[in-house]
Amino acid sequence: MEERNAVVITGTPGVGKTTLARLLAKALGAELVSLGELVAREGLHEGLEAGSLIVDLGALSKRVSELLSAGRGKLFVVEGHYAHLVVPREKLLMAIVLRRDPRELRQELLRRGYRGRKLLENLQAEILDVCLYEAVQAYGPGRVYEIDTTGREAEDVLREAMEAIRARRGRVGIVDWLGTLEGEGSLDEFFPVEEAS
Repeated sequence: MEERNAVVITGTPGVGKTTLARLLAKALGAELVSLGELVAREGLHEGLEAGSLIVDLGALSKRVSELLSAGRGKLFVVEGHYAHLVVPREKLLMAIVLRRDPRELRQELLRRGYRGRKLLENLQAEILDVCLYEAVQAYGPGRVYEIDTTGREAEDVLREAMEAIRARRGRVGIVDWLGTLEGEGSLDEFFPVEEAS
């Protein structure tokens, strides 16, 4: 039987993946695999679009599988907003999906220089649970644990992630950004209606 030696940290850009992954790798004595760095370092992409690398998911999946298989007896923390798309199910110990209130997330993404379509698409992905949905599709709800990072300190999120990994029990459906924003009447600011030309 395959050794389950990967903890996946995924979520929309700006939710706190990199911070949690660094803390978690240190706390678990695990090797950190930052997918963004791996893609850039090993050329696992198909070029640039709007200033971002277009990841070659096939090549990246193959490379991640090689790393995890070569690391027998070693634990890995794999971090990136597409980590759940490249870590094989048979290698997964637990997937942590970080979530963040879109209003707070917008401020973080603006601070990082996100603008226009790129900003809107990432906010919409968070509201529509894209990473969570994909992770559950890939691994099943029993191995996916959702954490809302809104307004929380990194150490607090780390404690919750450590508990989830120890328990090895999934938890999904803790946030409903779509329902919250719709209830407040503020959904239109994230899903603007295009003017017909």
